[in-house]
Amino acid sequence: LFIPMQWGAPAGSARVMTYSVQIFPNVNGVVTEVPVEPNVPLKKGDVLFKLDPTVFQAAVDAKRAQLSFQTLRLQQFRQLASRDAGTRFQVEQTQAEVDMLRAELQTAEWNLDETTVRAPSDGYVTFVALRPGQRVTSFPFQSAVVFIDTSAKRVVAQVNQIYLRHVQVGQPVEIAFKTLPGQIAIGKVDAIVEVASQGQAVIGGTVPAAQQVAAEPFYVRIAFDDSTQLSKLPPGAVGTAAIYTQSVAPTHIIRKVMLRMESIMNYLKPGL
Repeated sequence: LFIPMQWGAPAGSARVMTYSVQIFPNVNGVVTEVPVEPNVPLKKGDVLFKLDPTVFQAAVDAKRAQLSFQTLRLQQFRQLASRDAGTRFQVEQTQAEVDMLRAELQTAEWNLDETTVRAPSDGYVTFVALRPGQRVTSFPFQSAVVFIDTSAKRVVAQVNQIYLRHVQVGQPVEIAFKTLPGQIAIGKVDAIVEVASQGQAVIGGTVPAAQQVAAEPFYVRIAFDDSTQLSKLPPGAVGTAAIYTQSVAPTHIIRKVMLRMESIMNYLKPGL
């Protein structure tokens, strides 16, 4: 029974994954304020840090003054043209200058707004080394902070290639996580990621070198029946997942017993 159980109820390592976002400001400047604390939950739009806005505010004020002056001239040229005291060319030329200044003002206002860097989604920052007085740039050399996006957490399990033929979307799944000893998380197969790292061809200027080929597991994405369970699991949480296929159903009970024994052993066993 243990041999057919391997494909009737295949098991593999599971983990909670999310995105790590490298935060680069869109403008260059000197940091004036870092109000966030490491590992404190943030909402989308919360302030991560601020840059000195002096130069950018001056650019906005200058563009607004130029736009106000050119708008006044445009009104005067239109009045002169209506009385045949001016030319249509003056009106069109001034109108073009007004349109250009409006676009430049929008750019200047956008740059000013970008001096306040905000959270791109729900999540938190970790290891905040940024301090006031430090100069940051928009070039992707070194990120200012690392933002952990908790709004897109996913649970994936690894399934060996020889068992993948029995796995289908919608099949029930049970997971014993290390962070939840003595508990079993219930879910189902949400998607099968039918690609592995050895199946990709990376564009390069050389012929790929021959290498030892190994049968890498494929990832299976898991959706919990209770959506609140995912909020209890931090990114990086690991465990063992069991998928109950339509094959060799009598062996499922063995896998269920083994998984629950492992869940209880998670109180004592640190490794997988």
